[in-house]
Amino acid sequence: MDNSCRLAVGLEYDGTRYNGWQCQPHAPSIQECVNVAASAVANEAVHCVGSGRTDTGVHARGQVAHFDTQARRTPRSWLLGINSNLPDDINALWVKEVDEDFHARYSATRRAYRFTILNRPVRSALMRHRAWWVRRPLDAEAMAAAARSLIGRHDFSSFRAAGCQSRSPVRHIQRVDVARRTDRIRIDCEANAFLHHMVRNIVGSLAEVGWGDRPVDWLAALLEARDRKLAGITAPPAGLVLTRIWFPDRFGIEPVNG
Repeated sequence: MDNSCRLAVGLEYDGTRYNGWQCQPHAPSIQECVNVAASAVANEAVHCVGSGRTDTGVHARGQVAHFDTQARRTPRSWLLGINSNLPDDINALWVKEVDEDFHARYSATRRAYRFTILNRPVRSALMRHRAWWVRRPLDAEAMAAAARSLIGRHDFSSFRAAGCQSRSPVRHIQRVDVARRTDRIRIDCEANAFLHHMVRNIVGSLAEVGWGDRPVDWLAALLEARDRKLAGITAPPAGLVLTRIWFPDRFGIEPVNG
């Protein structure tokens, strides 16, 4: 008889020194650290499944994972125990028992990322792992206008990494906001799911519009072209943060405010 239960855990992390979320044979990963920490509390091997496979150097404050275990602990004991076994750059925010049909990846209905650009002549010591430093002036209003063409259900092949393993390039973007505050430009993107490097490729193309190297309607043309070779560069990972994950109300998991 299987007496296991399923637990969901909310996570935040600084991805600077990790090779992304997913376990790697010869490189440190977020998933491996969380597996080790949860296993120590459970006193048995557990395997965590994440909602989003963040890339090398990408951060999160709204990641959600789940794992199955035979162990019984209070949510507080799980939380304190997991955090006591995690390095300082990874932190569990909450732990909650969920129904056995909950799946951190497949039950998620929407995901949100924020990308930050530091747009000024000099670099920042404090934001070197939190933003893409861009010296050339960017027109955030032109970038916002260009980004509006991405909203809706489209084939995002032009913004898909060559090694993307997704079976379909079609995604539905619900929101893309571009806003400047002093020397920082923030790009918030929400979609049902994202392709590999999709947000970073979108940001790289938006930067070309912001520099004035491309017209505002260029992103709409890129969507139609469905050719990654025609789009802009891939923005660096340091500026990207997984901010929120949404699930059906019946699971009782509230998204972390981004």
